[in-house]
Amino acid sequence: MVVRGELPGSARQALPDGVTFLDAEPAVFEAMLDGWAMQQRARFLKAKTIEVRLGLIRRFAIFSNDYPWSWTCADVEAFISDHRQAEHPIAMSTARMYEITIRMFLTYITDPRYGWASTCQQLFDAVPQQILHEWNTIVHTTDYEGAPGRRPLTYDEVQALFDAADGRAEAIPGTGRKGALTAQRDAALLKTIYAFGLRRQEAWGLDIADLRHNPTTPGYRNCGAVFVRFGKASRGGAAKRRTVLTVPEMDWIVPVLENWRNEIRPLLGCRSHPALWVTERSDRISMRRINDAFTTARDAAGLDPVLDLHCLRHSYVTHLVEFDYPERFVSTQVGHSYAATTAIYTGVSDEYRNRLLRRSLSRHPDLWESP
Repeated sequence: MVVRGELPGSARQALPDGVTFLDAEPAVFEAMLDGWAMQQRARFLKAKTIEVRLGLIRRFAIFSNDYPWSWTCADVEAFISDHRQAEHPIAMSTARMYEITIRMFLTYITDPRYGWASTCQQLFDAVPQQILHEWNTIVHTTDYEGAPGRRPLTYDEVQALFDAADGRAEAIPGTGRKGALTAQRDAALLKTIYAFGLRRQEAWGLDIADLRHNPTTPGYRNCGAVFVRFGKASRGGAAKRRTVLTVPEMDWIVPVLENWRNEIRPLLGCRSHPALWVTERSDRISMRRINDAFTTARDAAGLDPVLDLHCLRHSYVTHLVEFDYPERFVSTQVGHSYAATTAIYTGVSDEYRNRLLRRSLSRHPDLWESP
């Protein structure tokens, strides 16, 4: 029901007028969730994001065995504590996401503009309250809270990963099994993700038309840049776009892309499909398959199983920094709005830092007097 003059997600929007509920508590709770979903859709948030948030609120309600207008601080503290002590404990970043989601839901239903507090007061003689505060939420003290094992790959590890992917592509034809073309695709895909510092979704969404010519580097032909159309969105906005230039240190990707586009991809029988990365069924590759391509190559190379696909993006950022590209250039290449985000991705080697130190000392040999 749409009520003119009411905010999307308000109690009057979600609850029909003049209806007496046989069981008011679950009906009002479901109406709250419907209203919150409506409010988030009005902000153009993704359906998957809304679904995950609603699922968490339902799980919390089941855990507490109560409804939002009766939740207490002890309920949320027990919820987080229970997940920390489970057989597979949640990570700190996951706990923070839980807390943020519950806080957002409670902010929504306690906002007087939406009318849920007055509705609960009228029906249940109780009102919802904010139960998350500075004493029972995680304090954000560090920029990076991920697993310590997730890090940029070294140059040798990147080479080992690519050698393993190439080795699989070369070995399959001799076994008499299918999959030789897709193995070559996976090898080219992993190299492209690293050479341009792409996120998984960005690589998934590439079309052939997104391979661009760069007049500054005519020798790279139509592989002088990649136009990213499925960049990471923020705050319910559209996917961000950017152009990633092919840097000279990564120019080895040019023959890799040309060989895939001109020689291997046509053998899959999908000339009319716009996608750059396709399957044997003439469809765009799935994002799960991209993960599988990395995992298979990583395990074949004997690398740390903690490393994941996103580590290639971290490696790209780190290696551009070590190639002495300016910070602003690196941030633009990877689509970061803030240099601080790029800094989180960077994990330069001791060799690079020592090189900077020697360079600085050579510029100022007489800065300090000899003892």
